[in-house]
Amino acid sequence: MRRFAISAVFAAALLGASVAAHGEIYQRGNLRVTFDGRLQPHDLPRERPAPVTVSLDGSISTVDGGRPPQLREITVEMNRAGRIFAGGLPACDASQLQQTTSEAALDLCRPALVGHGSFAANVDFPNAPLIPAKGKVLVFNSKIDGKPGMLLHLYGSSPVRAAFVLPFKIERRKQGEFGTVFSTKIPNLASGLGYVTELKLKIGRRYRYAGKPRSFLSASCAAPAGFPGVSYQLAKTTFAFSDGTSLISRLTRDCTVR
Repeated sequence: MRRFAISAVFAAALLGASVAAHGEIYQRGNLRVTFDGRLQPHDLPRERPAPVTVSLDGSISTVDGGRPPQLREITVEMNRAGRIFAGGLPACDASQLQQTTSEAALDLCRPALVGHGSFAANVDFPNAPLIPAKGKVLVFNSKIDGKPGMLLHLYGSSPVRAAFVLPFKIERRKQGEFGTVFSTKIPNLASGLGYVTELKLKIGRRYRYAGKPRSFLSASCAAPAGFPGVSYQLAKTTFAFSDGTSLISRLTRDCTVR
């Protein structure tokens, strides 16, 4: 029972792929999401993309301190100035990672690694004190239904050992401010006993392909000619919860032309 409950915690942990403990606060009713993210480096070329990493840090809570509803779906829309390239990068399959420790996941899929992080959560058993859970997150390049994607491998050893693999689809939009979309649906696990309190991720990978340096993530600073920098919408994220509540968050950041 507890092993299944920890898996429920991991399913909700994808929230951290977009939220932060000391960033912007978004609230609807009793539900509160704190969201932050940053692109590094801050100085980028104007006309061509350069390698970058994205750091994401976040939390979910309630105003009254009670248990928040389960997260069921998330969509992250990234600014068009950012790009994903996975050509020549090995892909890991979800079946390889099921019920594996972080160390075993790396042994199996290290060449496909594109990010890492950590999470914290609570498991709420009836008539018992809250049990804190914590662990590691690994992010791997993958294919989801034959299309580009990522796998989040979550593993914790406290209070029990358990693992969960969460697939993210990656889609490219031809028009609009946001050009790359990450999305996933979280299965409705029957236990429903766990919920995330915090999660941190850092995504980015440099490698070589066809004799050239490549980057899983790259971006430019799309400032108009003659301007040293610009403010821009880094991401728009939609969180859908089990009680029907949806929260939409937007992150505005800036960059400097180098």
